[in-house]
Amino acid sequence: MQPHTASTLACSSLTKAANPSMADRYFPNEMPDFVEEEHEQASISQSTLHGLLRLPYPKLADKFLEAALDLKEKVVKRTWLRAGRQVRDFTLYTGALGTALLLFKAYRVTNSKSDLGLCGEIIRACDAASAGSSRHVTFICGRAGVCALGAVVAKHVGDDVLLRHYLNSFREIKLRDVPNELLYGKVGYLWACSFLNKHIGENTIPSTDMSAIANEIISDGKRLSNKSSCPLMYEWHGKKYWGAAHGLAGIMHVLMDMDLNPEDRKCIKTTLNYMIQHRFQSGNYPSSQGSESDRLVHWCHGAPGVAVTLTKAAQVFQDEQFLQAEEEAAAIVWRRGLLKRVGICHGISGNAYVFLSLYRHTRRVEYLYQAKAFACFLLDKANQLIEDGTMHTGDRPYSLFEGQAGMAYLFFDMIEPSESRFPAYEL
Repeated sequence: MQPHTASTLACSSLTKAANPSMADRYFPNEMPDFVEEEHEQASISQSTLHGLLRLPYPKLADKFLEAALDLKEKVVKRTWLRAGRQVRDFTLYTGALGTALLLFKAYRVTNSKSDLGLCGEIIRACDAASAGSSRHVTFICGRAGVCALGAVVAKHVGDDVLLRHYLNSFREIKLRDVPNELLYGKVGYLWACSFLNKHIGENTIPSTDMSAIANEIISDGKRLSNKSSCPLMYEWHGKKYWGAAHGLAGIMHVLMDMDLNPEDRKCIKTTLNYMIQHRFQSGNYPSSQGSESDRLVHWCHGAPGVAVTLTKAAQVFQDEQFLQAEEEAAAIVWRRGLLKRVGICHGISGNAYVFLSLYRHTRRVEYLYQAKAFACFLLDKANQLIEDGTMHTGDRPYSLFEGQAGMAYLFFDMIEPSESRFPAYEL
């Protein structure tokens, strides 16, 4: 299966899966709303979920690190070594580049040179596999991700020749006939540009080049909106999606990093206001314009992806309404976000980042607790639930966005939650 097809099915199939009961999609959240940490070690049972929640954070961080390292080794074995060090799917979403990003994350946490070296080896194989790919232009599902991550890793290794190779290859990517969204479109390419500018150096990709693409995206949004009450609107495969993967939340998220004129910034702000005003009564968000199905609570479709975007909006626009809306979105994630999947895109791991994002923004300990609770649920129960067949690990069970590599990435981020970032979404 080609990378584009695999990733498309991963997200779109979820919108078609009509379960008889909405609750069949998630586990009831029976965890306390808050648990104080206890520092009397002898009184704490570390073998239960509630025991984990009461552990002093440094002790819990050690457990996250141990689990992350074990999972990282399993992911490398399953996705790289058993594949004979060959790449069939080069994408970050379901393929080998996701393993490379996990290794880079491990390196940044532990400073392991062997992880950095293996990361570079995998990226070189992805580079060869993606050469000549013209349809796939984004960070998550395209060659832009290979070149951008390759350049950053080359910089860390100190290989200037390889750094120039990846930057030159990135600059050769052409945006021909691609949509506007994050996974496959212009916005996903712009995110890769911002990633390079953050990690290589300001203006590695000139802001004028990025602004020109952003202006095209905004013009397309205005044209499709046709002066409706939502100033920007976008379409992918015949639907006006709202979520992070294919729709408004993801597009607005990336556009907020661009150098835009005041009128276009106002369009972004008003679009986000429109989404808040037209959300479901539950606090969740529709997967697409006009949808009445309040089922999906995922990063790709629903409140989690919108919540992370609202976190950024609260910072960019310094407007309390966005903070209130993001907290209300987080509340629905707390109630319905313990999904029966492990991954980043549509699983518990991705939903935990809603609380991490809020914690970084507000520094309120209750949001750190909620992130910790979701991560501890995985730490305590995921292996058994997967073995029982109760929890689904995705069609690519060790991939970053569908499977256990995403859970490992979350565990690494839980070690220093103030430094956490949703992979390939938050800069």
